[in-house]
Amino acid sequence: MGVKLGLPPVAGPDARLFILGSLPGDASLAARRYYAHPTNQFWRLLETAIGEELQPVSYEERLERLAKRGIGLWDVIASASRRGSLDQAIREVQHNRVEHLLNHFPDLQAIAFNGLMAATLGRKIIGKAPRGIALIDLPSSSAANTRPVEEKSRFWAVLGSFVQQ
Repeated sequence: MGVKLGLPPVAGPDARLFILGSLPGDASLAARRYYAHPTNQFWRLLETAIGEELQPVSYEERLERLAKRGIGLWDVIASASRRGSLDQAIREVQHNRVEHLLNHFPDLQAIAFNGLMAATLGRKIIGKAPRGIALIDLPSSSAANTRPVEEKSRFWAVLGSFVQQ
């Protein structure tokens, strides 16, 4: 079981919302793209939350649309050992410096955590959020989280209030 290295952050300088996952799965790491596995519901959930068509367009176009809306993507974990793609198998964690988001993005209004592991680790790293910045725990977009997508969408809907129109 080798060490898996995450992806770099994707964001414009005016990002208002960051969505942080735990560590990309094997399909995403192989493709070097966030949420690349076809069963991951991330793009569907985010599309519904922000009212922006994301699923039918290319990955590059998705990232451009997110940047225009002030949305950044990153992960809480920089590297870890993991067999497969499940969060439960993550070991020997090295964190990303997610607390730096608070200082380097002056327009930041919210950090959303995609899944329990991202929320648990992210909140531990950040500590108490500074005034004016919301920390939001979301149900995982992974298909391994068997909660119905319609139910997940109700939680993800709050993200729409933090994006540029």
